[in-house]
Amino acid sequence: MSKHYTIKPVKFSLSFQPSHRATSYGGQLAIAAVVERFGLWKRIMKERALDPRTHTYKGYDPCVYVAAILFTLTSGGCTLDEVEQLNDDEALKAMLGIKKFPDPSSVGEWLRNVGEDGWEAVRRICREFVSWSLAKALPERYEHNSKVECFFDDTQLEVSGPSFEGAKVNYENKLALGWQTFWVGPFLVDGILGASGDVSSQLPDMLKVNKGLFVKEKSHFYADSASSAGAYLKSIADHFDSWTVSYNKWPGPLEERAAEFPAGYWSKPIRVRGRKGEEADEQFAYLRYQPDGCESPVQFAVAKRKYDSEMFCRFGFIACSDTFPVAQAVFEQHHLKGDRERLFSEVLTDLDLHHPPCASLSANRVYYAIAGLAYNVLQALKLIWLPATVQPQRVRTLLHHLLMVPVEIKRHARAIAARFYAHSRWRAWWRQFFSDILPRCRLIHSPLPCG
Repeated sequence: MSKHYTIKPVKFSLSFQPSHRATSYGGQLAIAAVVERFGLWKRIMKERALDPRTHTYKGYDPCVYVAAILFTLTSGGCTLDEVEQLNDDEALKAMLGIKKFPDPSSVGEWLRNVGEDGWEAVRRICREFVSWSLAKALPERYEHNSKVECFFDDTQLEVSGPSFEGAKVNYENKLALGWQTFWVGPFLVDGILGASGDVSSQLPDMLKVNKGLFVKEKSHFYADSASSAGAYLKSIADHFDSWTVSYNKWPGPLEERAAEFPAGYWSKPIRVRGRKGEEADEQFAYLRYQPDGCESPVQFAVAKRKYDSEMFCRFGFIACSDTFPVAQAVFEQHHLKGDRERLFSEVLTDLDLHHPPCASLSANRVYYAIAGLAYNVLQALKLIWLPATVQPQRVRTLLHHLLMVPVEIKRHARAIAARFYAHSRWRAWWRQFFSDILPRCRLIHSPLPCG
């Protein structure tokens, strides 16, 4: 018979200590160590566009503003108002080496003052960080079938009120800011908020600007149907040898041609189940068609599905490169796009980026570029230094279980002593991590806990 477990309240003594002696966000030292190893603060100080001050010996250096946003996001904060809460955590400030964080109004003013040039500077630093991270990470941790998966997508950030610069009425008749993003592996390499034109208008420029982060022959590119116009397909083919793009915006001519294919042209039928469990026969074939804006015909993989309960067939189309052996392989590859979409959902949800903080478009662009950098720092920490068992975990899991580590601070004449209260199974990892990446921290060997 199994043991019986229940709740049994116990008596205990309770005392209160000053908050400057301890913090629950001791794991932020890992974030600080990663960006220090990369040289982030030095790179920010070199960017004149990020320092709009007339007198550089007064006020906050630009690295403090970036640190305020970055550490707010990586400690679970989601608004500029929560930047000020960092000032209440004396132990965290002491550990990070920051005497005082700016208040939310100062951060907002800085975001507005750095403008478009500051945004371009952060985009450049973000690209440099991704390049540095990919060079340090094991390729097998971010490659699939020896290829780096790249991804382009757009999302609509709904806003309220007419004061948001660049906001437009979207297809759901709601006011929103579009955010077009480009990903390389697990990293959010680039993003443009409030771009003019359609939802893929920035794709060609993003591919040109970021082409140094991927190799044409060793990468695969995914996109949805918004990027299936002829001009976009040409730009994709120029930058990638292997690519798949959903095609469901103008399927009429393709459906007519596919319906005329003889039975022998299709692959052997395979038995599949639909989303609701209904059974169907599915077959695959290739089709060449020249969409508007293309200089030559494009190859399409076609899937024909005949449900037992329906009289007519359904067709699905994917524009693709000529590198796949059979049409079925195109669909199998393109289904992996769901993992890329999950990452996009992760950065929006786990860092709570659904609501732009400012009315100024340029300020929002800088904020979202720094948010992308914060996300990439978390991904780099996981990809490069964390064990293989942690790789599938979401960012919010890292925030809650790895970075929220109680730390007690004691001050000495020339330095501070920090006591990490890490879980026993993570003690060895923390010790090895700080030994490798933060040599200026002297580790003190403590006895193993009893019991």
